[in-house]
Amino acid sequence: MDLFDLKGRRALVTGSSMGIGYALARGLAQAGASVVLNARDGARLAGAAEQLRGQGIEVETLVFDVTDADAVRKAVDGFEAEIGQIDILVNNAGMQHRTPLEEFPVEAFDRLMRTNVNSAFYVGQAVARHMIGRGAGKIVNIASVQSALARPGIAPYTASKGAVSNLTKGMATDWARHGLNCNAIAPGYFDTPLNAALVADPEFSAWLEKRTPAGRWGEVEELVGACIFLCSDAASFVNGHVLFVDGGITASL
Repeated sequence: MDLFDLKGRRALVTGSSMGIGYALARGLAQAGASVVLNARDGARLAGAAEQLRGQGIEVETLVFDVTDADAVRKAVDGFEAEIGQIDILVNNAGMQHRTPLEEFPVEAFDRLMRTNVNSAFYVGQAVARHMIGRGAGKIVNIASVQSALARPGIAPYTASKGAVSNLTKGMATDWARHGLNCNAIAPGYFDTPLNAALVADPEFSAWLEKRTPAGRWGEVEELVGACIFLCSDAASFVNGHVLFVDGGITASL
């Protein structure tokens, strides 16, 4: 279906050496896009790129730290000048830190905010400046079910993902008139490296299966369709939307 065809477009996916970012990069490539993987660990990034190339996928890499505004700007501007335009941005880089709020270290709070919120602003702004000049572009931020819900021990993460959701709305409000579509995907509980400790906890998994109408953890491949949709012409009039992909957990008490 032509509406979902991403051929001829290049997608930058931050934090894409593993987990959700890697799955989304692979999915966008399968929809026709060429993909640019990003991480700050060059060796791990090279390994992920080789895995995709082994599957016949056209892939480039861009090593930079998403929490360093100057490094982000230099990397994006350099890529645009030397290699080509970025048509799609998926702001996926993120981290988690689980500690009771009354004991949460200040430095961990700052690091979490820089990684989850500042990075979306830094990379989003750097890429959008080029997209605005072309009058077109797609930005997809990865929010979370914690944009709407909270659990003990992750209050700062909840705050950060609420900020990502509202930043997405702000991006749409400022940039839609320039031809950009800015939306977010809010995953529920997925089996990823970030959630490895929870997946390995039988008590938590049992709670989650009861709490989620779908009755199970999500698989990262189940996020791909939502991402392709938001990056495609099928979503040409979708802007500032947060799409929950959560097995129904936010729909039920």
